Amino acid sequence: MAACPDISAEPSMASRWRRRRLCILWDGRPAPATLRQISARGAFLETNARPPIGRAVSFHHPDAGKIAASVSAIAPDGIHLAFAGDGPAIAFALAAIGADMTRSGQGG
Repeated sequence: MAACPDISAEPSMASRWRRRRLCILWDGRPAPATLRQISARGAFLETNARPPIGRAVSFHHPDAGKIAASVSAIAPDGIHLAFAGDGPAIAFALAAIGADMTRSGQGG
């Protein structure tokens, strides 16, 4: 009988098939960021930038383009962004996930 995977662990978008790529957080000036998790409702970025909660920012992904967001939370290793959750946000999230999954040279 095959072993069952542990489904109790919190899901993470950062798996072995997904390379974290350099993105840009724009808050009046560019700041490097790495995308850890994303959905149509928001994203978590690993970054040293710490805009205040509620600040309007934009997030630039090299393949998905850019999206308007607001800072919804601050963590020791990055920030949470909130998106509108509308059609453009869904398209942005899918494009970012798809681009990161299909990059060549990922290994596997």
